[in-house]
Amino acid sequence: MATPKELSDFLASVQRRAFKQTAYAVRDDHTALDIVQDSMMKLAEKYGDHPATEFPMLFQRILQNTMRDFWRRQKVRNLWTTLLSSFGSNDADNEERDPLETIDVEDDSDEPSAVLARNQTIALIEQALQKLPLRQREAFVLRYWEEMDVAETAAIMGCSDGSVKTHCSRAVHALAKELKKQGLDKLGLSNAVYEKT
Repeated sequence: MATPKELSDFLASVQRRAFKQTAYAVRDDHTALDIVQDSMMKLAEKYGDHPATEFPMLFQRILQNTMRDFWRRQKVRNLWTTLLSSFGSNDADNEERDPLETIDVEDDSDEPSAVLARNQTIALIEQALQKLPLRQREAFVLRYWEEMDVAETAAIMGCSDGSVKTHCSRAVHALAKELKKQGLDKLGLSNAVYEKT
């Protein structure tokens, strides 16, 4: 079993290399630092009592999984910026349609203008979310931010799958209407957001 000093020495020896590796992957120094720190904490908390010889493999696995979690969250944030563009019509069918099943997410996260536009759009969405009724906001956040499926969301909210879909649909339409007032006819048109700045 490793001693606290062995764990500390190992973390000190890998921190620079891990930071460079992560910064190269995520292209943001602050995010990279957060990912490396989270990975180090996970290693210390969950595997600190393992033999020191296992640390390199365990740490790399944890670091890679933490980066994957970051990319998954980024994908969800990208989804937020394109989600409402698919809901221009007010058909009665929209009430029962699951928005996640109709979205095709495009990832243009490398372009600075897209990053700026996405961040501005997310800020507007977060403001608009505060205006939603509690159940709609809850359904929206669980489905699209926490990436829970309809059944999981229904279990947490204590309602039927159909109610979750209805709450989500109403939330999406209300958000689209609110954001249209802000000059965003479609969230997928990130250039429109960028040009507003």
